[in-house]
Amino acid sequence: MKKSEINFTVELDNQNIPEKIFWNATDNPNEGLSDTKAVVVSVWDHYNQGTLRLNLWTKDMAVTDMKRFCIEVLGSLADTIVTATGDQPMADQIDNLCRALSKKVEEEYREQQQS
Repeated sequence: MKKSEINFTVELDNQNIPEKIFWNATDNPNEGLSDTKAVVVSVWDHYNQGTLRLNLWTKDMAVTDMKRFCIEVLGSLADTIVTATGDQPMADQIDNLCRALSKKVEEEYREQQQS
């Protein structure tokens, strides 16, 4: 049986706020550690019937990038819903929400550029 590992290394400041996040995986096409500004990991706890979440981002991640990241994570869940359950209507609702949120973020960005 093939095994795969994903590892995260987080450098924290004195207040335990992430300054740097690195990751590596056995199937990572890049050699060695790769840096990132944010990571979202969710695990289904079948014993307690709930989701365990780890959401980390560095303090220097731009707000607009964080919003885009969250929208893209949400959008990827639409693909997961279709693959795992076949529920296309639910996936379409998620996609519609993502399009609306993306439009809002684009408008915010344009307003910031004009200021």
